[in-house]
Amino acid sequence: MVKKMKSLCVFFCGFVVLSLILLQMPAPCHAFDIEIDVSPNVLNIQSNSTIVTVHTDIDYNLVVGASVFLNDVAIDWWKSDDRGNFVAKFDSDEIKALPGLITGNYNTLTLTGYTTDDEAFIGVQEIMVIDNIPVGRRD
Repeated sequence: MVKKMKSLCVFFCGFVVLSLILLQMPAPCHAFDIEIDVSPNVLNIQSNSTIVTVHTDIDYNLVVGASVFLNDVAIDWWKSDDRGNFVAKFDSDEIKALPGLITGNYNTLTLTGYTTDDEAFIGVQEIMVIDNIPVGRRD
């Protein structure tokens, strides 16, 4: 009986130690979702556009501007809109050169970044990508 009690005590102590170790491990960081609106929502590879703008629903004062990326393209500059929300600006040529863009189809653009509290956020929108020579540029 004493041997059985010792085994049960060792098992219980091992369980408590393992539980404490697991509780001390950092939890995986998950980004919270934000809404984004990409402009233009139809990206023409042949256009002379210079900027891709991403409007968000996250407060401007909460965002670390330099931490923001669109599909791994670094932000060019940022500002606040009239509602106090964060607006990101990206070089259009860098967005047009993203690997894996498929013309004639919808492509997913993903905005990522961090808040001033070091919380990750993410916003996703599908935009159409086309490859048409603008009317004014035709020979």
